[in-house]
Amino acid sequence: MKLAIMGGTFNPIHIGHLVCAEEAVSQFELDQVLFMPTGLPPHKEIRKGVSSGARFQMCMIATRDNPLFEVSRYEINREETSYTVDTIRHFRRQQPESDLYFISGADAILEILEWKDPDELLSMVMLIGATRPGYPLDRISGNLEKFLQAKKVKIMEIPGIGISSTMIRDRVSEGKSIRYLVPEGVRRFIYEEGLYRKA
Repeated sequence: MKLAIMGGTFNPIHIGHLVCAEEAVSQFELDQVLFMPTGLPPHKEIRKGVSSGARFQMCMIATRDNPLFEVSRYEINREETSYTVDTIRHFRRQQPESDLYFISGADAILEILEWKDPDELLSMVMLIGATRPGYPLDRISGNLEKFLQAKKVKIMEIPGIGISSTMIRDRVSEGKSIRYLVPEGVRRFIYEEGLYRKA
């Protein structure tokens, strides 16, 4: 089985996340993509006071129509800081026969040498690095040369979609439309729950 884990705060999940996951399924013939909302991320703060339960629910709504997409509560149920290597250790124990992949954006890839135990992480998993506008491939290649040579990192080009979670939060706060930037169910959830609005 080819199982890919796609981690992130998903605050909120948006169309760009879904396009990235779908492209990974297509390019790498994956059997499943497991969306992993972060619990306590080491490198960024969960902004706007949105609960982990709300972020999980938005992921469930966004992925429910794709049989290859699932959502895990593993990280948000943990009380410790969420490190990718710890999550991969868990799933490696749970599925020792599976080929594990981890999908990440180019911005995160550029910082991978600062992650916890990067060598151990890439001994257990194949990293799929999704390119996006503003993160040239030559910068990725320079930072990750030894991993690229060891064929532990695959670069995946995806359609350029200039959407970010920060943009979504800002637009909601400013009273602007987010229709078509997030799945319709997620849009309704955000407004029904009053997420990201100004105090």
